[in-house]
Amino acid sequence: MTIFYLKKLIQGVNTLSEDESRHCAQVLRHQKGDEILIFDGNGGKHRAILTQVSKKLCEFEIQSSEIAPEKGFSIHLGIAPTKNIDRMEWLTEKLTEIGVDEITFIQTKHSERKKLRLDRLEKKAVSAMKQSGNPFLPKINNLTSFHDFIKDCNSDLRLIAHVDNSYTYMGDLLQKDRSFTILIGPEGDFSREEVGIAKNNGFQPVSLGQNTLRTETAGFTACCMVNFKNLF
Repeated sequence: MTIFYLKKLIQGVNTLSEDESRHCAQVLRHQKGDEILIFDGNGGKHRAILTQVSKKLCEFEIQSSEIAPEKGFSIHLGIAPTKNIDRMEWLTEKLTEIGVDEITFIQTKHSERKKLRLDRLEKKAVSAMKQSGNPFLPKINNLTSFHDFIKDCNSDLRLIAHVDNSYTYMGDLLQKDRSFTILIGPEGDFSREEVGIAKNNGFQPVSLGQNTLRTETAGFTACCMVNFKNLF
């Protein structure tokens, strides 16, 4: 069954966005009376019937709804965006597929990018949510300073990945059913000063292994480690 996204649903007749309507009518060629599935991004999965179909306007009525159970853990990834934004779009897509809860892009001393197209990243997340069947859409935050991110964090387990093999391997520290915040730096890594500030605010420096990973690879790898620990 085809999945569409609508954040706010009301009783009675609902209307897909113009982009979703165009996809429904022109690309998928749905017709009035077809059954579709609506995700609201908060775990809601709603079976619906199309009541009107046109190129710019598709309406539907909900027939039944269910809420997916929430996980016993959460993942918040704070990551410095790369100069090549395509790599951050790829990462956003993959993190949505595996079920990361929140993504914050952070500005660090060695950051390569100072602006983001948040709308593009959100579209990638919506597309990945529909493709993967994961009914939870991650919260995506705009660029935030490293210092503001650090001081506002209150997760159970706070980790900062750093290219230093003397630190404990991240996989050896993970626990089940906790809230996790993971910090991933830019290609130039975090400065020693930033690592020190993070440690003073309850973050534990960790290693992701002997190989030096690209920023997006490090972010994806770290989140997969948490998922593996908690889901298997």
